[in-house]
Amino acid sequence: MTRLYNEPSAFADEMIEGFVASHSRWVRRVSGGVARSTRSTPGSVALVIGGGSGHYPAFAGLVGQGLAHGAAMGNLFASPSAQQVYNVAKAADNGGGVLLGYGNYAGDVLHFTQAQDKLRAEGIDCRSIAVTDDISSAPLAEKHKRRGIAGDLTVFKVAAAAAEAGYPMDTVMEIAERANERTRSFGVAFTGCTLPGADHPLFSVPQGRMAVGMGIHGEPGIGETDIPTADELAELLVKDLLAEIPDGLSTHGARVVPILNGLGSVKYEELFVVYRRVAKLLAEAGIEAVDPQVGELVTSFDMAGTSLTLFWLDSELEKLWLAPADAPAFRRGAVSTEALDAEQLTMGAEQQSVIPDASEESKTAAPTILAALNAAKAVVDANVEELGRIDAIAGDGDHGIGMERGIHAAAAAAADAAERGAGAGTALNLAADAWADKAGGTSGALWGMALRAVGQSVGDRERPNAAAVAAGVAEAKRSIMDFGKAKVGDKTLVDVLAPFSETLTAAVQGGASLREAWGAATTIAEQAAEATANLLPLMGRARPHAEKSLGTPDAGAVSMALIVRAIHNTLAGNTAGKISVKETA
Repeated sequence: MTRLYNEPSAFADEMIEGFVASHSRWVRRVSGGVARSTRSTPGSVALVIGGGSGHYPAFAGLVGQGLAHGAAMGNLFASPSAQQVYNVAKAADNGGGVLLGYGNYAGDVLHFTQAQDKLRAEGIDCRSIAVTDDISSAPLAEKHKRRGIAGDLTVFKVAAAAAEAGYPMDTVMEIAERANERTRSFGVAFTGCTLPGADHPLFSVPQGRMAVGMGIHGEPGIGETDIPTADELAELLVKDLLAEIPDGLSTHGARVVPILNGLGSVKYEELFVVYRRVAKLLAEAGIEAVDPQVGELVTSFDMAGTSLTLFWLDSELEKLWLAPADAPAFRRGAVSTEALDAEQLTMGAEQQSVIPDASEESKTAAPTILAALNAAKAVVDANVEELGRIDAIAGDGDHGIGMERGIHAAAAAAADAAERGAGAGTALNLAADAWADKAGGTSGALWGMALRAVGQSVGDRERPNAAAVAAGVAEAKRSIMDFGKAKVGDKTLVDVLAPFSETLTAAVQGGASLREAWGAATTIAEQAAEATANLLPLMGRARPHAEKSLGTPDAGAVSMALIVRAIHNTLAGNTAGKISVKETA
């Protein structure tokens, strides 16, 4: 369990602050994560990696000469927002293009793709590599659906070495893709991990048993077995990985980088005992182990578990793997560095937004928006643990803390905007950006989209009316369904948003006031959230463990129902009582 923290929702930010303070020789703080504090070669490709926090040394520990140029850092187990990725990429850009590297998770794919599109629109050559090394997460025929786990390191290292050597973007991209195709990983866990402030781990394994094939975000394993001996575990890992050799290769005479990775609580000494047998098994198979890595390289907070990665080399990949690197958590060879000057070290820091002109009618509505966001904040705070518990049934358990970070940031941004004379639309737009940035993950992106859609619809010129709000909610539904590709029945927040929007629009068109229409739509939303308990998830991290969630409502659907009820109470002038999950589902 996590023993040392202040406010759980502030843990990721405070962790980054401490990391930068202790590793300023390598990194500097930029909005959204960290970037090198040393000079890079002008005109070279910049590698920007990232994902959720909680995996150290991934991702920030891999920023430095010979490795990544920057890392976008999301909340614990939540992808960074598109804006965070964009900010880090802009800070790291050397003029030769930006390669974005991340694990293949839905939230990361959505956010990094958004950032890529934004960078391309500015004329920056931006490409992406989604690592897919986890053989347990999808069959070979669906390799593109596999997760990225400890194989992140091999792909990032060789791509970074190619960039450092001055290779053009096309070549760096080809090398990253080749490394991904030649990397395979498989892992096990003995206990789940516990996020700061949580009373229970995200998943549990019965005493004396081992989860097989779990993910690095605390996703439950795909199977379970008795805990083996160290030798038996080595045999299991090697056997399963050698059952899937990359196309065109064989074990005889192969040169492979083995990575025995600790996931957080398995000690180095235990790993060495396991690797002793791994090394023998590889040699017996005719494989030569090149530069073995044993230790914590991609963790899962305090999970007790381990994974084995095999990186199948060719002559070029081997040269790049062995090239010098100097990062906080990965160093080899001699690297010469030159620190950035004082002005460059502060580039990329957050700046206060500009408040555009607004009419007095629109300005007078900003306090109502703030009151609604504060009501949403209160209901999320009251239910954060239960939302996390629901999410952990088949997912990674971070929904509660992600929603908490998002709504707190949104409410603070709206309060600041209102104080500086913002109109209703700007208050909502700034709240949207803050929610997406601080929450990260898929839910952060979706709620950011929702608030921005309503903000764009109501604008800053007139006082918001029922028709404008309903149109904004309808646009939020359209944008979210288009962005996330979810539809009604997939067991996501769309199962609530779609009927809520349709009911709201119909009521407004029928002449109802915003309060009346919102109330009618809220009742439908609560019924829809409850009905998700009967669905199997077809999207997101819960999909591989769909049957585990049957009988439990979707966390995103529940949180949306809670929030629209809290907003209705604000519109109705009834803010006295607290709303709980049990009252809505």
